[in-house]
Amino acid sequence: MSDLRLVVFDVDGTLIDSQDFILMAMARAFSLAGFPAPNKADVLAIVGLSLDKAVAVLVPELDAAENQRAVALYRQAFIDLRAELGGEAKAPLYPGARAALDRLHKIDNMLLGVATGKARRGLDHAYESHGIGHFFVTSQTADFHPSKPHPAMLQQAMRDTGVNAAQAVMVGDTEYDMEMGRAAGFATIGVSWGYHPRSRLGAADVIINDFAELDAALQNIWKG
Repeated sequence: MSDLRLVVFDVDGTLIDSQDFILMAMARAFSLAGFPAPNKADVLAIVGLSLDKAVAVLVPELDAAENQRAVALYRQAFIDLRAELGGEAKAPLYPGARAALDRLHKIDNMLLGVATGKARRGLDHAYESHGIGHFFVTSQTADFHPSKPHPAMLQQAMRDTGVNAAQAVMVGDTEYDMEMGRAAGFATIGVSWGYHPRSRLGAADVIINDFAELDAALQNIWKG
């Protein structure tokens, strides 16, 4: 049996604090669509879902065509804000994120990946802006898979790396990350600094409060 280990990270709310741009893009898109702007708590509650699912939660009365129009407006708003303000380049990594990635990346049998509700274009921009793309051997995005919590992104990550679910861990800040991890057979680590409160991370095997706690949490999971 291979001794390879796989750790897959969510991005928004886990590695990068992009909430300001998400909130601005959503407010702009809703204004252009003629809808009342959703409040901050409602927007952060849907971070991690694919855009069509997110809009359906925020405005459930929309028909399919109206939903797709709102999705397109959000995408364009985010692209425009990226050009105006820098997008992911101005959204900071959470404290300790880069150091944690660097530590894990240096472990010979440890592979790192990403499973995100971002589109590939946004993820590439985040990688380039923060210089973190080299850490990840597999990167799964919402434009090629069903929305979280469907396990497709993690199933593809396993195919990419040859690591089986028993040796894999999902790290994220939302209940969708935890449910996706469970659905794929991964162990799960929730982070308390993201967009869902601890009360919504009940499916996590472990909840950590700082990236400094990640290494020990992984060791404890694999010892078990």
